[in-house]
Order: sequence, then structure tokens, then C-alpha cells
Amino acid sequence: MMRPRGSVSSILVGMVSVALLAGSAGCSESTTADDVPTRSPATAAVSPATSASPAGQVLASGPVAALVSDPKTGVLGTLDGATVSLLDPSAPGSPARTVTLPGPAADLSVGVPGEFLAATAHGVARIDVAAATVREIPVEGEPRSVLARQDGSLVVGTADGTLRELSADGAVVTRTVRGLVSADALAMVGDKVTALDRPQTSITELDPGEDRLGLALRAGDGATKMLADTRGRVVVTDSEGGQLLVYGVGPLVLHQRFPVRSSPYALAYDQRSDLIWVTCTQSNEVVGFDLSTGIPKEQGRYPTVRQPNSVTVDQRTGDLFVGSATGDGVQRIGADDRKRGH
Repeated sequence: MMRPRGSVSSILVGMVSVALLAGSAGCSESTTADDVPTRSPATAAVSPATSASPAGQVLASGPVAALVSDPKTGVLGTLDGATVSLLDPSAPGSPARTVTLPGPAADLSVGVPGEFLAATAHGVARIDVAAATVREIPVEGEPRSVLARQDGSLVVGTADGTLRELSADGAVVTRTVRGLVSADALAMVGDKVTALDRPQTSITELDPGEDRLGLALRAGDGATKMLADTRGRVVVTDSEGGQLLVYGVGPLVLHQRFPVRSSPYALAYDQRSDLIWVTCTQSNEVVGFDLSTGIPKEQGRYPTVRQPNSVTVDQRTGDLFVGSATGDGVQRIGADDRKRGH
């Protein structure tokens, strides 16, 4: 049983969600200083050796902890500790440019076009894709996640469960909201931000203009990744429970839960085809789902590089990229190849 910290409304909704959703079988729970039940954050299942050749082509790369695509240029950013490599898929033979961060990063995300954002131990590193330069904005706490709004302002989630909104230049903290155990991933639908708390395996809304947390819901037995799509949905992988969870926001409501075999983990959204892509680390596969009906429909399944812990889509072309956490490369599955069934 879990009750996410926050407002009275969030606690009540969280308690109702526990009654409605499956219990936390297999979770090793502990208790925080505020007597909030938590569990060890779920992680990607360890992959076996590949049994099939990866679909598409494999680009040379080291271990990839996070993978993003710049919507302006299509340049890929791969994270490995304190290093971000910039790969140009249109020139696969060209060497990657590298950027050294001030320290190891917990995550990598897309900022304004032409920019990547890395959540480091002491702040947010802003990476200029064209110049391959980095500038760090100090942020109190230990950032775990960062999200860029359309106006360039930032939302940063930290290891102590605090959410901070920063001005576009990062110089001013415009809002601080506390109450989670850890803010591990962020998604935005309209002007509403949703935060994923892995220790509580829950998601919580951050209402615009409010200095407190909004509604909260349990997210399976061990949630790991989260994204928002253009249809106003928030999608979460429950790696521990082996399922895909689809929520609506404003108010926060669970609309779909769908079993996905082989430990679903990383997520990407293709705006062109309106498909959600999910990596399955126990089988070294990536699977595409159409969520437009009441039940997710599988639209494609492809063998991947080993330990596919990250995935992204080039929104200009629809090409799909999968990153190997064991250093087996970045895999490219072209949109045209998928249409031909390759």
C-alpha cells in the first residue's frame, strides 16, 4: 500500500488508486522519515545475448544510458556518464563529436530546438548541438529530470522530490513545490506537468500556478519511464509489473493498462505515425503500439541491440533509434524499412 505525499486531494486519489490497481507483489518496501512507504526504484531487466540480428543498421557507439534526437537537425545525443556524444545519422561514417559535462548525468532530454539538457548532480547542463558546447545552470538539490516548456523555461525534478521551475535563462527560480520522494521523470500536456516518482511508483500532477502537488495515482508495481504524446496522454512503463499504463490528465485518470511481455522499459513517441515505441529488455526487442482505440494494438516488433535501455524517434523522418547500454551500438530502424517490413 502506498500514499503519495502531497495535498489532501492527491493522498485520497492515491489511496483509491491503490485499491483499484494491482498490489505491489515482489516490491521490497521501506519507509521514509515521513512514514511514506517506498520501494527500491525499478530498473531495466538484464538482457540476454542477442539471438537475432538487429533490424536496420547499427552505428558505432559506446554504452548508451539515454538517447535523444534534436527535432531541428536530427542529430542524436547519447549519454554515457559525464559524456554526451553527438551523432549525425545522415553521415554515419563521420566521427561523433563529444561534450564533457561537469559531472555524471542522471538523464538527457530535449530543450529548445538545437539544444539538449542533462540533469547533473549540481544543476542542468545546456548543450548547444551545433557548437558542441555546454553551460551549466546551478540548481539546488540533485537534479534527476529536466523538462523544457515552449517558452524556454525549465522544470527540474530532484532526488529529494522537489520540483523547481526556472526562468528561461535559469537565473530565477519562479516556483518550488515539494512533497515527492524523488522526481525521476517529467512529462507535460498543455501547461500541466506530471512527475514520475520511482520509489513510490506513482505519478503526480503539478497544477499551473499552484505551490503544491495535485492529484496522484499509483503507477503499477515498479514504474520506470514516462512520456507525453500530442493527444494529451501520459504513458508509463511498469517494468516490474510488465505492463503499459496510459493516463489522461486534468484530472489524472488511468485510461488503459496493457500487458507487455519481456519487461517493458524505454519509451519514445512518433508524432508522424502516432505510435508509442517500447523497448523490451528481456527479449532485446522494440515494439510499436497504436493507442488510438481502447486497447493498444501492436503495429511492429523488431529485434534490437543488446540491452535496449533507450529509444528515440527523429520526428522529421520517423526513423527509430535504439541505444545499447552494454556498448553494442545505436541502432537505426528507418521509417521506410518498417513500411517494407524489414
